[in-house]
Amino acid sequence: MKIVPDTSVVVDGRVSEKVAEGEYAGATIYLPEAVVGEIEAQANRGRDIGWDGIEELQRLAELDDDGEIEIEYVGGRATEGEIERASEGAIDAVIREVAVDYDATFVTSDIVQAEVGRGKGLTVEYLEPKERERGRLGIENYFDEETMSVHLKVGVVPMAKRGAVGDMSYQRIGEDPLDADLLKEFASEIIDAGKRGDDAFIELREEGMIIAQIRDMRIAIAEPPFSDGIEITAVRPIVKTTMEDYEHVEELQSRLLERDRGVLVAGAPGAGKSTFAQAVAEFLDDAGNVVKTMEKPRDLQVGPEITQYTELAGTMEKTADSLLMVRPDYTIYDEIRKTDDFGVFADMRLAGVGMVGVVHATRPIDALQRLVGRVELGMIPQIVDTVVFIEEGQIQTIYDVVTEVKVPQGLMEQDLARPVIVVRDFETQRPAYEIYTFNRQVVTVPLDGEDDSEESGVDRLAKNEVEREIEAATRGPIEVDISSPNQAIVYVSEDDISHVIGKGGGRISDIEERLGMSIDVRTLDEHPDHGTGGGNGARQTAEPSREQGEIVTPEITSRHVVIPVDGARAGETVEVQADGEYLFTATVGREGDIKVSRGSAIAEELERAIDREMMITVS
Repeated sequence: MKIVPDTSVVVDGRVSEKVAEGEYAGATIYLPEAVVGEIEAQANRGRDIGWDGIEELQRLAELDDDGEIEIEYVGGRATEGEIERASEGAIDAVIREVAVDYDATFVTSDIVQAEVGRGKGLTVEYLEPKERERGRLGIENYFDEETMSVHLKVGVVPMAKRGAVGDMSYQRIGEDPLDADLLKEFASEIIDAGKRGDDAFIELREEGMIIAQIRDMRIAIAEPPFSDGIEITAVRPIVKTTMEDYEHVEELQSRLLERDRGVLVAGAPGAGKSTFAQAVAEFLDDAGNVVKTMEKPRDLQVGPEITQYTELAGTMEKTADSLLMVRPDYTIYDEIRKTDDFGVFADMRLAGVGMVGVVHATRPIDALQRLVGRVELGMIPQIVDTVVFIEEGQIQTIYDVVTEVKVPQGLMEQDLARPVIVVRDFETQRPAYEIYTFNRQVVTVPLDGEDDSEESGVDRLAKNEVEREIEAATRGPIEVDISSPNQAIVYVSEDDISHVIGKGGGRISDIEERLGMSIDVRTLDEHPDHGTGGGNGARQTAEPSREQGEIVTPEITSRHVVIPVDGARAGETVEVQADGEYLFTATVGREGDIKVSRGSAIAEELERAIDREMMITVS
């Protein structure tokens, strides 16, 4: 009897087992060098299956010495490229060729290999693969009931995040620093479990980074050169909830079921966003909807009825295209971070799919702000009609998002009517924010508590816009008073009066038309507080010193936050501040501006400062 085994049966020890049972007694076993090379490569990488294969080769050598079988090593060694492409069948093809050359029975535990071999006309013996027993992973010993994540790094004592949802603390869980050998052992165990377990898979494998999902744990293994040392981070949910565990969700449940919705679940990291999204997914599934998920990595703890999808061919756009063929009623998108993610979410929502997206935000309104500039403003309510803000594991705020054609609150003239996105408190239906275009910019104006403040959000917005327009026509200081929602008084130096008004009043008329306001231009001497050190809280815009900083008005585009700076400062390193607080350091570009890519941490901090109407300066 002539036999050619592939790697799968050698690793499982099936050949020596068949010899012991008498089925392969006296057989000639042609062992391809390609099999030996693959096993050796696996062992060099620290994988248990490699060492299991070596032990089987040693057993077969002993059986050969005892005369029970005859072993011949044949064929060429697998190249490094073939080993790297082993999952694509490169080595399998070499092994099948050996079976053809020696007219031997091809033995495998790989069903694909078996069927291909039969298709090639080989005599094939298919052995059911062995179920490998997998006990508790070594890293699991660091978990207890209150542990959400474990953080292990070479040379550092073990750390963990522990506590209740919304009340986590990062704490030491050991005394001695970890060594590289222990972490390598943990990593090998995790990778083996990810490749062989029915309830596990390898989510991502790149040079320096492996992400595995094993049962309810998401485990990231980082190695040099990607990281400065071996690090293993394991995260798992510490609680699984249903929608009934949250307060005041009855109306939200009804809203989700009355028709397909666009929902953003927002909150800070660790607030419980994904836990709530999982509860929503299972509620919708129980209510008779077809529910799918889009995740990278896949770690939502949902039932088997809900299929979890990840990136297809490296992009969520292709995943979305495939999902549209599946026709889900709702898709849970966990998590939305980049501009491309928002684009995919919007495309699926506009295609009629109910969407629930998970997004990082420190305030409820920030979730909507992240859509501004990424999708057309007027389309936002069609894409997102509900915002649910999670804090400390509970629903803190729910917003209803609608479009109305109206005069924005605080403005008066009827010809200022425009499409306005009204953000209302879901429970009381009281407007909380309005989002609209003002002087070619998208603005978000808070409405809560406006009547109790000395200066409303609209007044501040109007003052900033008037100051920006007038500054372009002046060289000296200015002061602005908003006398009514549609009227402003501007005080400038006597030398600047003619520049502001323009020939025949043309310049000031253009400014009034752009702003939709009537502007009365007067000299600084006419200001009621002239000579007392300031004017009614208005800003004086004398030429700023380097210490004060140059006051700038950033522009938000679809891809960047652009900060215009004096063109003469191109190439200079400058500091960007908000209300005098440091934001970041940057170099002024050749065109006299600073461009910050949207979606970055710096851009989000800058956009928050803009939303809060803070003074942005460059020094």
